[in-house]
Amino acid sequence: MRLLHVIPSIDPAGGGPIEGIRQLRQPLRDRGADIDVCCGDAPDAPFVRASEMNVVALGPTPTKYGFNPRMLAWLRAHAADYDAVLVEGLWQFHALATCLALRGSEVPYFVYTHGMLDPWFRERYPLKHLKKSLYWLLGEYWVLRGARAVLFTCEEEQRRSRNAFWPYRCRERVAGYGTAQPPTASVPLREAFFTAFPALRGQRIVLFLGRIHEKKGCDLLVEAFAGVAGADPRLQLVLAGPVEAALRERLVRQAERLGLAQRLSWTGMLSGDLKWGAYHAAEVFALPSHQENFGVAVAEALGCGVPVLISDKVNIWREIVADGAGLAGADSAEGTAACLRQWLQADPGAQARMRVQAHACFQRRFEVRQSAQRLLDILSERPVPAPAADSAATSATPGGTP
Repeated sequence: MRLLHVIPSIDPAGGGPIEGIRQLRQPLRDRGADIDVCCGDAPDAPFVRASEMNVVALGPTPTKYGFNPRMLAWLRAHAADYDAVLVEGLWQFHALATCLALRGSEVPYFVYTHGMLDPWFRERYPLKHLKKSLYWLLGEYWVLRGARAVLFTCEEEQRRSRNAFWPYRCRERVAGYGTAQPPTASVPLREAFFTAFPALRGQRIVLFLGRIHEKKGCDLLVEAFAGVAGADPRLQLVLAGPVEAALRERLVRQAERLGLAQRLSWTGMLSGDLKWGAYHAAEVFALPSHQENFGVAVAEALGCGVPVLISDKVNIWREIVADGAGLAGADSAEGTAACLRQWLQADPGAQARMRVQAHACFQRRFEVRQSAQRLLDILSERPVPAPAADSAATSATPGGTP
């Protein structure tokens, strides 16, 4: 089977979708699939040249929407070379280009929404939602309706996506998601991290690792950490990941106001051994996100045996709590602080058990080989008609936006 991923950019600073493609690549190849990636990046971009994947980079465009006639032309010319096309995300031209290029073609396309239909965005950005409602009627609705299937990473994402826009009609499947087993050589990896950041040696690290964005709730984490920092002077909050200067400045001022100037560390974006060393150096991983479709970093932390303290807006929170692999609370400073306090007040035996359960949860639910096989099973299914417009499961949802 030959598969094509279509994505706006493979820049790793962009977050989870490209990391998901990278993680799926090897287990899909192990199962006989060949993988190509089509994107709108410059062919000479460093991350394109360094990519281990077969990348078709068609060049950037000046618009945020990413309107790219070259992508549409390339897809029309080459889509027939593939058995299936996977659209990674919505709201940019790559999705509509795939829909237009494959209209009337025998090659099916599938859409990963990657949480981009979550109603949180409607509530947080009401004016932007009005613009998206127009885009929905003109483009995204037809993208989803024309797909062989719309793929969700978990049932929670599937359920929440039905309430964001109207009309809503598509073939829904839960494909799962995952990541490869992280490196387990904790001692040398931890030492590499401490060598790079010697001031963190001997500290009890509360780690956030990922793209630092307002939806991730880092401001909540800083405020919650201020409420528990007095429990042990060795507690240290570490924010690891790319961040825009304005947001970093706001978080720095917040930490200073709360008396945390020396208790907050910034590492920048980490990769390779330093990234894995950060996980293995951490006591717990924290992600009080306002909206999180899956959270690859959450799964990576679990794979390293690190318990996770997350909000109930991380769509896989139910599975994690059920497995005793972490704690979940509201996406508020109070909810985040409650998780931190519960962890700190747990006895050493309970903390040790949660570390064991964290790794077991990863192996049971989030190891990428399982999601790769599930994806191939879905791609191989016989097509079924889209549900009727009055279907209660996947059609126009009363709670959606008219």
